[in-house]
Amino acid sequence: MKKTLPIELVFQVAALVASVIVVHLMYQTIVRPNATAALQERAALIEQKGDLYEEDRSFYVVVKDYEQESCFILMLWALSIMGFKARRIFREQALLGHEFIPVSDGVNILPEDTRTYTRPLQALAEETQKALLPRALLVALNRFASTRNIQDVSDAVGSICENESDRLDSELAMIRYIAWAIPSIGFIGTVRGISDALGQAYRAVEGDIAGVTTSLGVAFNSTFIALVISIILMFFMHQLQLLQERLVLDTHDYCDEKLLRYLRSQG
Repeated sequence: MKKTLPIELVFQVAALVASVIVVHLMYQTIVRPNATAALQERAALIEQKGDLYEEDRSFYVVVKDYEQESCFILMLWALSIMGFKARRIFREQALLGHEFIPVSDGVNILPEDTRTYTRPLQALAEETQKALLPRALLVALNRFASTRNIQDVSDAVGSICENESDRLDSELAMIRYIAWAIPSIGFIGTVRGISDALGQAYRAVEGDIAGVTTSLGVAFNSTFIALVISIILMFFMHQLQLLQERLVLDTHDYCDEKLLRYLRSQG
């Protein structure tokens, strides 16, 4: 597993850079020009219709600020990381359909037979050997060959599955941090908007409330977008966590059904 960590780190850095470029490009070419046009149109209609004007909220105006842009960058980054992890989970899940231990009913596996079954596992591609299922089977066979105790083999399988579950859960730390950071950025926008609104309170006293309403719009829009993105991100994160838990449980069941029930410590 150690050799795959740098690959994942490089992917995360590349995904962050790509997210920044893609989102910022979209903001510069689509979002902010449309938001500026919508604000200009609103100002013209307010001047023309006065109190009779009924505003239709523009999506571009709601997401135009830097806090919302940062939230979209983090969302795209987190989704990229989750996609990378989900792809690896699906590849390992596909291994559960292979017959790594070709044993039919009525055949027993004795401690002396373990080498026959470990050789095909050791001949697998290096990347496949790093998957949970081949590792669990190799550990189980090697433990059975050394201890000749089926309970020890069962404990070894349970231990490696538990360790894998803990490892997969720990790898979600970055995604959890992003899911926490997005609402925090939204609240930063709220504080900034309210601060700007308070700084323009004297204009509202004089009858010019345009600056105050614009600043309050920044405050509420940033929080609104951040919370919506956080809800979406948490949904996909829980789906990824579900996939990881299913992989561990299915691997444990595979070892029970395809290996442990065929083991016999004596002929």
